[in-house]
Amino acid sequence: MKIGVLGTGVAGQTIGSKLVHLGHEVMMGARDVDNPKAVAWAKDEGEKHALFGNFANAASFGEIVFNCTLGTASLNALRMAGAENLKGKILIDTANPLDYSSDNWSLTVCNTDSLGEQIQREFPDTFVVKSLNTINADVIVNPTKLAERSDVFVSGNDMEAKSTVIRILREWFGWKSIIDLGDITTSRGVEMYMLLWRSLRKAVSSYQFNVKVVRSAQ
Repeated sequence: MKIGVLGTGVAGQTIGSKLVHLGHEVMMGARDVDNPKAVAWAKDEGEKHALFGNFANAASFGEIVFNCTLGTASLNALRMAGAENLKGKILIDTANPLDYSSDNWSLTVCNTDSLGEQIQREFPDTFVVKSLNTINADVIVNPTKLAERSDVFVSGNDMEAKSTVIRILREWFGWKSIIDLGDITTSRGVEMYMLLWRSLRKAVSSYQFNVKVVRSAQ
């Protein structure tokens, strides 16, 4: 499958590399067509199935698109990608609207809105599915790094799109426990969780952790 990955950071590179290793063709998109990180990533992955371009190139290339851009820049990046290139496609939104300007992270949007909702409103012809934003990149592509089975979440308005994403999470990344939270408004909760994630990150001194929903024994 042809996959577009928007963003050249750790999440984009980790997801992109995993998909290349699975045999998919992946184009990493950045603001500039010859972004040094994207060029280096493609070279490291062999360039046969690892390609690079700008946001519009990657969005047009991908049958499915991952948004791995910085949350505060996601809307601008997606505008550069172009609504016409995203129309009718699944966009897996992994971004968080975080302000990193101090050690105490904060959210630039929360409570009554979310980045996931903002993206869906601006791109109504795209099937936005929020997922993979609550875990570190290396856990995203290898949940067995953790000692126990943990949970990953999906939020989105379209059931068929969510079913496709759930299949991707299971078959490509190896997730066993996936919880469908509901429509795109449930992005609020998983994005706000990132403040707790930050506190946990400091407390456990590791990036490799996740949450597990423990149900009643009855």
